[in-house]
Amino acid sequence: MITKTRTGWLVAILVAILAGSGYYAWVKFGGNRLPAGIASGNGRIEAVEIDISTKIPGRVREILANEGDFVTAGQVLARMDTSQLEAQRRQAEAQLHRTVIGVDTANSLVTQRNAEREAAVAVLEQREAQLDAANKKLARSEELIKTNSVSQQILDDDRASVQGAKAAAAAARAQIAASEAAIGAAKAQVIDAGAAVDAAKAAIESINADINDSILKSPRDGRIQYRVAQPGEVLAAGGRVLNLVDLSDVYMTFFLPTAQAGRVAIGMDVHLVLDAAPHYVIPAKVTFVADVAQFTPKSVETEEERLKLMFRVKAHISPDLLKKYIQMVKTGLPGMAYIRLDPNTPWPGNLQETLPG
Repeated sequence: MITKTRTGWLVAILVAILAGSGYYAWVKFGGNRLPAGIASGNGRIEAVEIDISTKIPGRVREILANEGDFVTAGQVLARMDTSQLEAQRRQAEAQLHRTVIGVDTANSLVTQRNAEREAAVAVLEQREAQLDAANKKLARSEELIKTNSVSQQILDDDRASVQGAKAAAAAARAQIAASEAAIGAAKAQVIDAGAAVDAAKAAIESINADINDSILKSPRDGRIQYRVAQPGEVLAAGGRVLNLVDLSDVYMTFFLPTAQAGRVAIGMDVHLVLDAAPHYVIPAKVTFVADVAQFTPKSVETEEERLKLMFRVKAHISPDLLKKYIQMVKTGLPGMAYIRLDPNTPWPGNLQETLPG
């Protein structure tokens, strides 16, 4: 009977010791008993995602990256079929050649019209000389008719000659005006032909740009997350081919209540602990604090209810650190974010920075 009593006491003492040890471990390792200057929130590792998409409709010729591949900025990831674009470029180049010839033809026409004007000017000078001679002859005839030295017929003929010379001179002037109008039209054709050349060149540049854009390159370093299309598929403009995760821009988004969020400032230290690797503590910095609550109760009337408002906080991991451990970076992993609201508060031992060796 005494043996049973002693055994019961021993069991009770052992249970108390184990309970006390468990409570101590719970307080020390992740319980809600954090130092007053440190807050926590759960979140998930995220990164900027970039869709590698087509600019114009077309058929996928080849894809050079697979899911999980690490890629670098400028690396060719996929190529679209450009047979139709290349045919359009040859057509545009032929049109350019034709327009260049059109410019030469228009310039030749301007030269021809200038020559015609020069000829018209020469004719006008000849007609004006003839008019001057006719006027002088008429003047002599009018003097001689007074003394009956010439007949009336000669006087009438001289007057007719003056009228004919005036008409011829007027016609020559009209020819010059017509030549100048023709020159203006020819110069307009030169301008039009030059514009056609510029348009043909622009068409070629546009086609070349489309051909270049048919080679899909990585805009930055990262990892292929999804392969959306396959070779041979026909995609519309903006059709997704690959999905890329930018591993230089990785962060965790978590939420804090009003009292704690109000003390958060950009640049504060954050330590991240992922569920998949709880023995590592990853350093980060606050880069964003929402100015609008994300979770709002139906009615916010009391101080207690206002304290329930939750604000979104974003903590980025250093790009240099990400580059060092890029092979280990994975998105979507859940974990906890611990933020030091008071810079004078030391990190607890279980939240000291620890990274893979």
